Amino acid sequence: MLPTENRLRRREDFATAVRRGRRAGRPLLVVHLRSGSPDPHAPGESAPPTCAGFVVSKAVGGAVVRNQVKRRLRHLIRERLATLPPGSLVVVRALPGAGDAAYEQLAQDLDAALQRLLGGGAR
Repeated sequence: MLPTENRLRRREDFATAVRRGRRAGRPLLVVHLRSGSPDPHAPGESAPPTCAGFVVSKAVGGAVVRNQVKRRLRHLIRERLATLPPGSLVVVRALPGAGDAAYEQLAQDLDAALQRLLGGGAR
């Protein structure tokens, strides 16, 4: 389970990540990343936590399949939170093929998308 402080819940946060962040598409999912930009001169302020949210539409499958995909993505993101800049907003949007994909395929696509967004991968 993803800790409460690391969950995106508000519509405005989702909109910020999707509209103002960078995007990397893969065959099974699309990842939107809005890097955190805490003010380094703010006195005594600690960096806000990295937050993640998920969008899994009915095109992925029925309710059981959608919830399974969300659980898998939450678990995958939880393992990768430490690699993301503090204060970042991440939105992972599952594409229709994600419902039939294995856990390892989702992990591979998520890693490739995050690597590209964090500057480590080529297009």
